Amino acid sequence: AVDKELKDSGEEFVLLDISHREAKFIKKRFPNIYKECLRRGFDITEVPIPVVPGAHYACGGVLANIDGRTGLPGLYVAGEVAMTGMHGANRLASNSLLEAVVMAKLAVSDTVTYLNEVGIGDMFEYEELSQVARVSQSNRILISHDRRELCRIMSDFVGIVRSRERLELALERIQDLKQSAEHHYEKTPADYNVIELRNMATVAELIVRCALQRHESRGLHFIEDYPDLLGTVGMDTVITGGIEERRAIETAS
Repeated sequence: AVDKELKDSGEEFVLLDISHREAKFIKKRFPNIYKECLRRGFDITEVPIPVVPGAHYACGGVLANIDGRTGLPGLYVAGEVAMTGMHGANRLASNSLLEAVVMAKLAVSDTVTYLNEVGIGDMFEYEELSQVARVSQSNRILISHDRRELCRIMSDFVGIVRSRERLELALERIQDLKQSAEHHYEKTPADYNVIELRNMATVAELIVRCALQRHESRGLHFIEDYPDLLGTVGMDTVITGGIEERRAIETAS
């Protein structure tokens, strides 16, 4: 509802008002929220709070086995970005301990095995990398500007409720930012902020392209043009040493 109101009105935020309750109740029931808002200049016992929808967690999408191995040799995933088959399409809060601790430990153990198998080549030390990177003051502001714009595009056009029109607009703008990030990277390939922006632009483009290809609403992907499910999908996946075998069984919904 908040997302719809913002899209319909074009406003930056909506107001959350709890000032009708007694100040004593608010301070006791929401002590941390009260203190944090007060630190930012909002006494929620007297004035409304400006709020917007916030991005929660990344729900798994990178196919991997229980050890975190993906179909790309050397690439491991763990936590909420991993799709291991342990959980369904929508991640629940109670799954985080298994994903972030147990499966991360399995991934680390398997990484050691992998590195012993392939060997480790010569690598730059961080200090050497920092000496290689020389980003001018003007480029720094361009990089930070592009990052903020990319985040805003993803929040506004690829957020809670999607549409083909907004996704296509997002894709067009993201491709421009991706080209800009590639230009920054060619100049200073060892700079962390440049690498991160380049990766973010690539992931953003992949998310939008995949969203445009899915002509249904499923899980967190709700698109106005296709509100219904196409059908239920059962997935049996095995990954061994980078070789992926997938057997999908589609049944009528």
